[in-house]
Amino acid sequence: MKIENFVLGPVGTNCYIAANEKAKECFIVDPAACPPEFISYIKNSGLDVKAVLLTHGHFDHIMGLDRLLEEFPVPVYAHEAEKELLGDAKLNASLSMYGQGYIFSDARYVADGQELKTAGEKIRVIYTPGHTIGGCCYYLPEENVLFSGDTLFKASVGRTDLPTGSMGQLVRSIKEKLFLLPDEMKVYPGHMDETSIGYEKKYNPFL
Repeated sequence: MKIENFVLGPVGTNCYIAANEKAKECFIVDPAACPPEFISYIKNSGLDVKAVLLTHGHFDHIMGLDRLLEEFPVPVYAHEAEKELLGDAKLNASLSMYGQGYIFSDARYVADGQELKTAGEKIRVIYTPGHTIGGCCYYLPEENVLFSGDTLFKASVGRTDLPTGSMGQLVRSIKEKLFLLPDEMKVYPGHMDETSIGYEKKYNPFL
């Protein structure tokens, strides 16, 4: 799998294009924005977009959806507990932090432990509430990859002072779920640099 990171949107969100190079198919994680160069990269790479995965519903992870879906009308997946937040401009912080309300109501909702098969990859949903009530991570066991959204960062964790956030839940989600994954697991977070489970066990001061 080839993973390309585009830092997009008003607060520098990591938006990932995860490509199965053999199948020439890909999925996209957290489209914070959808500038022309992002669309051009996908088209010039000859990739067939199969799905969009949302780790959570905050504005800085979803505001590229409309433009992206105009070009690539594919399913958008999110955890079932995030439905209310995705549909409420106050809860998803688009009003308070961006100054412009944005909602998304056409997601396909998934559950903890559910396995998705898209772009030739098996993707397991891990429900990780804390940053938001419906936050989740996407685990690709065959690729040794985890997309952690704003749950786990390199030497940090997601903020919990926005609506539906809980530091207690966040820490439990990481320690009781993510830290059960192999130490060598590559972690691709919603902001900042990539890391690994082993590194975070050893060096993350919040855990």
